[in-house]
Amino acid sequence: MDQKKVLIIEDEKSISDIIKFNLVKEGFAVETAYDGQDGLVKAIASEPDLILLDVMLPIMDGFAVCKKVRETSTVPILMLTAKEEEVDKVLGLELGADDYITKPFGMRELIARIKANIRRSEFMTAQADAPENVREFGNLSIDLNRYEVRKNGQPLELTLREFELLKYLAERENKVFSREQLLEEVWGYEYYGDIRTVDVTVRRLREKLEDDSSDPKYIMTKRGIGYYFRRP
Repeated sequence: MDQKKVLIIEDEKSISDIIKFNLVKEGFAVETAYDGQDGLVKAIASEPDLILLDVMLPIMDGFAVCKKVRETSTVPILMLTAKEEEVDKVLGLELGADDYITKPFGMRELIARIKANIRRSEFMTAQADAPENVREFGNLSIDLNRYEVRKNGQPLELTLREFELLKYLAERENKVFSREQLLEEVWGYEYYGDIRTVDVTVRRLREKLEDDSSDPKYIMTKRGIGYYFRRP
């Protein structure tokens, strides 16, 4: 198996060093940056398999880095957030981060998250070469193998997590799932998140899929229960 590369963008050198030490032990190639501007340059130039991105960074903060990376890349982004700053988690997800982990964190949990996000990304890449498996839903077409979504024939830019949630719901149309069920099934058993993560991802999906995200036609809310996909 090819050695996977992780880019750590973290201004606290002591934290960066211990993460790097443990990742190298796990067989990863690791590159580091200590400010957002340098991190963005390295994210574009080195094409890592995953970016571990701190929120609070000098020169350019993690949110700005995440937003710029998402303009050109679907690389998995795992954000490091302060435990008390719930708004950081939500904003990071809204800007296209795939996952987040709060400080302080256990190294085993961090490595599990990194591996899980890289596996998902590899699966998506492998599926791109698979035969078409397109489902049509009104003006929306979803290629379940190639991880491609088109609206009125035009491609939509979805993050890996957004596509996985859409795929999971669309393959089970009209079936209602609670937020807890979606966290377990889409984010995976190793995900230590909260249900707001699902709400944020649904909101981002609606903004991309729907003509009017305040009056959705595809991803519906069952009040007090959760979400389901409806064929318009």
